[in-house]
Amino acid sequence: MEKLNIDIQGMTCASCVRRVEKKLSKNPHIQNTVVNLATEQVSLEYDKKNVSTKDILEIIEDAGYKGSLDPLLTAKQKQKDLQKAKREIIIAAICTLPLMLPMIFMPLGVRVHIHWAVQLVLSGIVQFYIGKKFYHSAYTALKDKAGNMETLVVLGTTAAYFLSLYIIFKKYIFESLVELHLYFEGSAMVISLVLLGKFLEAKAKSQTTEAISSLQKLRPDTVTKKMNDSFQEVKLSEINLNDILLVRAGSLVPLDGEIISGEAHIDESMLTGESKSKKKNTGDKVIGGSINTESSFEMKVMAIGANTVLSKLIKMVEDAQAQKAPIQRLVDKVSSVFVPSIIIISLLTLIINSLFFTSIEEAIINAVSVLVIACPCALGLATPTSIMVGTGEAAKAGILIKNSTALEQTHNLKAVAFDKTGTITQGKPSLVHIDYLFENKNEVNSILKTIEMQSEHPLALAVLEKLKDTKEFKLQKVTNLKGKGVEAVIDGKKYYLGSKKDLDQNLHQKISEKEKTGETISVLKADNEILAILHFNDEIKPHAIELITELKKLKIHPVMLTGDNKFSAKMIAEKLDISTYRAEVLPEEKVDEIHALKKKYDHVAMVGDGINDAPALAAADIGFAMSSGTDMAMQAAGITLMRGDLRLISDAISISRATYHKIVQNLFWAFIYNIVAIPLAATGKLNPMIAGAAMAMSSVSVISNSLLLKRWKPKGVK
Repeated sequence: MEKLNIDIQGMTCASCVRRVEKKLSKNPHIQNTVVNLATEQVSLEYDKKNVSTKDILEIIEDAGYKGSLDPLLTAKQKQKDLQKAKREIIIAAICTLPLMLPMIFMPLGVRVHIHWAVQLVLSGIVQFYIGKKFYHSAYTALKDKAGNMETLVVLGTTAAYFLSLYIIFKKYIFESLVELHLYFEGSAMVISLVLLGKFLEAKAKSQTTEAISSLQKLRPDTVTKKMNDSFQEVKLSEINLNDILLVRAGSLVPLDGEIISGEAHIDESMLTGESKSKKKNTGDKVIGGSINTESSFEMKVMAIGANTVLSKLIKMVEDAQAQKAPIQRLVDKVSSVFVPSIIIISLLTLIINSLFFTSIEEAIINAVSVLVIACPCALGLATPTSIMVGTGEAAKAGILIKNSTALEQTHNLKAVAFDKTGTITQGKPSLVHIDYLFENKNEVNSILKTIEMQSEHPLALAVLEKLKDTKEFKLQKVTNLKGKGVEAVIDGKKYYLGSKKDLDQNLHQKISEKEKTGETISVLKADNEILAILHFNDEIKPHAIELITELKKLKIHPVMLTGDNKFSAKMIAEKLDISTYRAEVLPEEKVDEIHALKKKYDHVAMVGDGINDAPALAAADIGFAMSSGTDMAMQAAGITLMRGDLRLISDAISISRATYHKIVQNLFWAFIYNIVAIPLAATGKLNPMIAGAAMAMSSVSVISNSLLLKRWKPKGVK
């Protein structure tokens, strides 16, 4: 199965979404189909051996819409469509305004008479020329035995138009044509207002995708490449791994790489949310999309295409915005029966009013108002627009949310479990002291360096930093013992370096007193003899105490799970005022601890950075991974924090709560709008023009409410 994203043109409401999903899901070789009305995209997985992309596009076209695999082509088409919509609105306004003159001047006591033939022609242009797209969409929906927004608009405006024709015909045969009460202005006005509403909606939608657009702009079109001892401007697409690039002061870093000459101050705020520039020297890594604020430097390209940090970030934000939040399932169920229900209500309005309350003409107008006022657009846009703005604002702050489920569910957290090393602490421990229990210290140092040269664990790096001038022995074999340490064979002799877990009782007791200082302890032993005890210290991260305090204010219980010894765990827990902690926990035991916490607190998050944290991150309801950690941890987590500032966790909870509240507000107003408006329309309290205006603005109001999320500011950014 391969993943595929397709742009779709022509969708207007939640019913359209339902229809496309239903059509695609009928094919057994297409799975996990998710259509997003706000992004106008479908994401799916397909078996390319049995179905082609051409087949998929044909299915979409058969549903009445146009699919495209080229985002640039889609973007150009959207611009053309907006220009075309502008022209149509102008034509519709020119035709509709004369029809509105009698209504405009009536309150002033001025009678304006527009000849019925003029009304017929002007409204006909709007109804059948400007409005032909509505008929086409309604027809394709009807072929599919479904309904959509256009179905309601077409039924309502056509009824109003032909009711006016009926009145003209009736008056022509039986009475004078001088005084006619026609409804041409109603049908023309509804179509004009719907067009205007859809235009404003499209403009507003573009603001919800600003986050991705701004990230995409961080890719320069051209770069300066070193070729035969000189530098030349070439296209970004022509760059390969290990190419040497010149990055001038004030320009974007084009790709991920390593500085090989010079130094720089790099602004990574668009990727990490950190506004402060960082000094980078020769040998330091730089991220594509960051800004070189001072002095030029040369860099070697280390990643291109989809493997760059920026590409992964864009892909993750796009994926999160393409997926449906759990609350959207309710909307989908409602939208599947919405249009048929409105048509039934409209028919009942016609029958009941004409039989018991009003004339047939007024009954038809009331039925038309019901059709026009009810719009599934607002329902379809309520959730995805909030998700899009929420994930976009989070990305700007350095919070990368993998999917909409993570964004929605984070607001519900009742407990957060933390790994210690690299998460609560800096993850850069220093080797404070070595207790030598073997007389040849140089030999012990060489054994330590030989073993630790095979690892990138923070403790190993601390040992290598301390023993960088020590010679190495020849290593024959090394075995990683998950969560415990390593075994190595040097010159035929087996050594163990790691925690005290596998030591016998006598050796265990021998180092217990050493641990009471709260330092992290590692042991080097050969056979059953301890050769050295290593003491490490790791500083607590800035803002860790601030985060724990904030979580408690939010009534979220903090927990610490660490593989470190109980004395070190206790010392850190006391400093942070964490009452619940577990020490000497193996990776598989962390998973058990997470399951136990879920039983007690229902919704639990895990925060970690290492390979050993990945199972627990996956087991938690929400996993928070530090971007400074391993790829495996980031893949297992639902949320990645792009910098080490722990306050981003409370920021993630904050944006999740803000987004969820917006979703609830949008759905509330979308439902209330219909609950209140439909009875008013059915009883003649709303004429078709007011109904059309209200319907057109309902979608715009939902998007505008979602865009208020842009006012959200993270606490972690000063």
